[in-house]
Amino acid sequence: MNLKEHIVLWTHAAVEIMDIRLSTYSPGEQTIRYRLPCSAFICIVRGKAVISLDGFRHQISEGNVIHGGKGLTFELMQAEEIIEYYLILYRARLALPARKHLLSIMDRENPFELQYLCSPDAPLPLLDKLRIMHEYWLNGGRLEQLYVKTMLYQWVYELLRQLHVQGVQPLKPDVLETAIRYMENNLSLPVSLDKLAEAAGSSPRSLSRLFRMKLHTSPNQYLISLRMEKARELLLRTDASLQDIATAIGHPDAYYFGRMFKKHFGISPVRYKNSVKADASWPEMTSEASGFDIVRTSSLGYSVDNHYQYKSEGASFMSKSARPSLLITLLLCFSIVLSACAAGNTNTASGSNSTSPSPSASTAPAATDTPSSEAQTRTITTVKGDIEVPADPQRVVVLYLLGDVLALGVKPIGVSDVSEGAAFEKELNDVQKLGTWFEASPEAVLSLNPDLIIVPSDETYEVLKDIAPTVMVPYETMSAEERVAFIGEALGKENEAKTLFEGFHAKVAESKQKLQEAGILDHTVSIMEGGSKRSMAVVTSKQFGRGSQVIYEYLGMKAPAIIQEKVETSTEAVGEDVSFEVLADYSGDYMFRSSYEGMADLTQDPIWNSIPAVKAGRLINIDFGLSYYSDIYSLNAQLDYIVESLLAAPRVN
Repeated sequence: MNLKEHIVLWTHAAVEIMDIRLSTYSPGEQTIRYRLPCSAFICIVRGKAVISLDGFRHQISEGNVIHGGKGLTFELMQAEEIIEYYLILYRARLALPARKHLLSIMDRENPFELQYLCSPDAPLPLLDKLRIMHEYWLNGGRLEQLYVKTMLYQWVYELLRQLHVQGVQPLKPDVLETAIRYMENNLSLPVSLDKLAEAAGSSPRSLSRLFRMKLHTSPNQYLISLRMEKARELLLRTDASLQDIATAIGHPDAYYFGRMFKKHFGISPVRYKNSVKADASWPEMTSEASGFDIVRTSSLGYSVDNHYQYKSEGASFMSKSARPSLLITLLLCFSIVLSACAAGNTNTASGSNSTSPSPSASTAPAATDTPSSEAQTRTITTVKGDIEVPADPQRVVVLYLLGDVLALGVKPIGVSDVSEGAAFEKELNDVQKLGTWFEASPEAVLSLNPDLIIVPSDETYEVLKDIAPTVMVPYETMSAEERVAFIGEALGKENEAKTLFEGFHAKVAESKQKLQEAGILDHTVSIMEGGSKRSMAVVTSKQFGRGSQVIYEYLGMKAPAIIQEKVETSTEAVGEDVSFEVLADYSGDYMFRSSYEGMADLTQDPIWNSIPAVKAGRLINIDFGLSYYSDIYSLNAQLDYIVESLLAAPRVN
């Protein structure tokens, strides 16, 4: 323990006391196992016992002081006599603005998370102050709480003074427990293997081997499991939007979070929440104070189960008491009744795609005057089986895959929300918006009387399939060409689909030639997004969006060596949070940064400005809305923007 640094950080700390308790434990009682919800001091008033701190046993007696950080597992296991102890729960952070050298010390040795056990030479002054603090804390008034806070600083001073004399060293915690606790305390932050190993006092290789040996998983997979469990808890116990939940677990993008959640649990977040809501009793919200309680727990449960970006629109969770299918059935019945009533007054239906026979021909045989059903419909094969669709659909509703439909020459009558800045934003300004693509309103869709619905997922298919012929496009398992060809088949636009990509590939070839002639094509390109004062999201796949498909797949440009292998081998839309300290290693000769309103302003950040591409003016901002979609309409617009921006940027010397 570097006591000098320890004292410096306590001097600059802003401390909040969460609770002060006096507890007892008698011989023969069941073992008490606590998981500390925040930093804590445990001070033994009297008695002797055996305790365990993160699995390591220690003998304690009167006057001992134990300190541990959030997540420390503390067990009272064997008592020779009645144990009486004080528990001080507190939170501490550096008062802002914190100087760089203080932050550096905190990274190196955080005294508020440090684990140590000591036996002060003069315990009575410490215990006396604790008794007074506890009495004032129980009074509960604001003035008393302020006094307790001032007393805590005096108490810490007395403890550190005695530790200085004794030269007490911190306990060596269990590496695995420490790594897990670090993950649990930093779910919303980027956690690299190097940083995790450093926090646990191990090497990356040794830590990975330990996870494999003890938990049969990798540190990264375990972290994903923790984040998904936290996300599930937030999903069920709060009304937070998907974007807020994603941010809380270190994924600043609702879309990427939804993909990870579905991969982990086999169901999307919205569908999971709705199914639990419908089939089980709703979990009660815990009180704000209960988050600070220390409770008896069973043994630690290691769960070995096996994108990020900014998205302005979050999920407004469905709160209707009726299930969507029942609601749709009732609305359909109502529509049929209205249609029957209207049939007596008119011979044509509003919005119909076929021509009704005229009154003069009403007595002629139907086969002579009415087009056959075979001429009006076609059957296509989908992942949901063979579906009969209109031969020439006129009233199309589409979710998410908006640009593909628009590029095929069909203007939809209803679409999911359009991100601001999207390539097709103006073309769809006057089209009815139906909500987020993963939670479109079934009532709004039904009111449009569509003759074809195109959706991107199982969830949306199940909700809308009873309204009209519904085609699910499994776009995540398709190449762009396969996806557009399939949608073209559903719309009766097979030739248009083929022509679209012939033109696109010709445009790509022309663009590559321009970049080659300008000496740019062989240089590296990195794609980043968001950013804070500590980390930046780096795209590591061709499927992520933000121009990655255009740059890495169609133009064939390379990423920096540290991520190129991931770009080449990844089959999912993934990215990686990278700390600013090593961000330069992930930066290419040219850098694209997905930009949006409210993103971190890094113009004055010295680390950011020291990156060669930024310093040389080869940082290119690409609008989030433009780069979010991966349809053929958007790919064309992204190709134009990316090539023009690269040609306009300063050349690499």
